[in-house]
Amino acid sequence: MNARLEPIVLYIDADACPVKAEAYKVAARHDIGVEVVANSPIAVPREPGIRRVVVESGPDVADDYIAERAGGGVGVPPPDGPGPPRCDRAGAEVPAPKGPPFPADSIGLALATRNLMEDLRSAGAVTGGPKPFAARDRSAFLSALDLAFVRLKRAGFRTGLTPD
Repeated sequence: MNARLEPIVLYIDADACPVKAEAYKVAARHDIGVEVVANSPIAVPREPGIRRVVVESGPDVADDYIAERAGGGVGVPPPDGPGPPRCDRAGAEVPAPKGPPFPADSIGLALATRNLMEDLRSAGAVTGGPKPFAARDRSAFLSALDLAFVRLKRAGFRTGLTPD
């Protein structure tokens, strides 16, 4: 892949991303196209460069879509799914919704925890959700996303609002 020809695209798993609105703003500031991937039609801003992508229903289908395309961009898949390691292997920047990139050595633990919690819930256990998303988490994510765009632009990827 010739980085100078590849556009930067921000791929968002809309079903699991708590920072969509913030991500749209950072992408617009950098002139980056956005693909919002979901299993059913959802509302997205009617802004240039933001495109809704509806994929079929099923576990991890949105992650699959993002991982297959994210080599020249930034993926924001849910932290407890298979998306982060697959996007990372494809060469994408993968900031976590709470800021820093996913450390490669923690992906296995995140997936194991996800599977364990899924098994507990299916057995009828009542489990708590993640900690509430705080203002500092949003700020950390915005900084990480901004840095990811800067790194990709310095590497020679092009910008442009059309994510085609």
